[in-house]
Amino acid sequence: MDGRHQKFASFSDTAEWFGNAEWGLGLPAPYVLVFLVALFELVGALCLLFGFATRPICLPLMVIMAVAAVTAHLQNGWLAIATGSGIFATDRTVGAIERLERAKEILQAQGDYEWITENGALAILNNGIEFAATYFVMLLALFFLGGGRFVSADYWLRRHYGIE
Repeated sequence: MDGRHQKFASFSDTAEWFGNAEWGLGLPAPYVLVFLVALFELVGALCLLFGFATRPICLPLMVIMAVAAVTAHLQNGWLAIATGSGIFATDRTVGAIERLERAKEILQAQGDYEWITENGALAILNNGIEFAATYFVMLLALFFLGGGRFVSADYWLRRHYGIE
C-alpha cells in the first residue's frame, strides 16, 4: 500500500490486506487498524508540518513505522529500491536487476524510452525496511528535539503562554 490517501480511498482493500494472513499482514481488527493508521498518518503529517504537538504525535507514528517495518517490509530485506548489489543486497534485489534490464529492453524496442526516462531512471521497488527505519529515526529525533524554534506552533504556544 502506498500513500496515506490510499488507505482511506481504498479502505476495504487495505483492510483486507491488513487482515488476510495468506496474502496480507494477518493483523487483528483490520478495519479498526486501517482507520487508526490512516487517521494518525494524516493528522500526524499536519501536526509535523506545522510543528504542533510534535512530541506527542511522534509516539504513535513511531509505533506505526515499527509495526510496518516488521510486518510489511522485513521479509524483503533492508533496501527499499532494488539496486542489485552491495552489502544490503539479497537474492531478491539481485534478481530485480535482470527484470529491470529486460524492462528497459522492451521499452527501448517498443516504447518512447527517452520520454519515459527524461525525468529519472527506471527503478524496481523492493519494499524493504529502509524507508520505515529512516522515518522511525527521523520521528525519534523530532521526539527528543521537538518542532524547533521560531517555526513551530509548539514554540509560539509555549512562548505565548509562558510554558518552559
